[in-house]
Amino acid sequence: MVERALLLIILLRIFSGSIDITAAMLMYKFNDLEKAFYINTLLALVGPCILIITTAIALFGLTEKISLMRMVCLFVGITLIFISLKSN
Repeated sequence: MVERALLLIILLRIFSGSIDITAAMLMYKFNDLEKAFYINTLLALVGPCILIITTAIALFGLTEKISLMRMVCLFVGITLIFISLKSN
């Protein structure tokens, strides 16, 4: 049987992929670069949210298996990814 945390992560990734596919179909339907850019911008908001949520679910699911220091390192790493995306 699949663990609850793993099932949540799988469902979130399926949901995220469905959003991406829907966005691609909308871009094709509208056939307009400006609208495609707007849709892509909205996708840029969804991706990091899914990353944070799935990572948090995994960490809570692994609390008994990994050390606190490793959890802190993971969150610091994710924070550094976001900082690097915002810097010029």
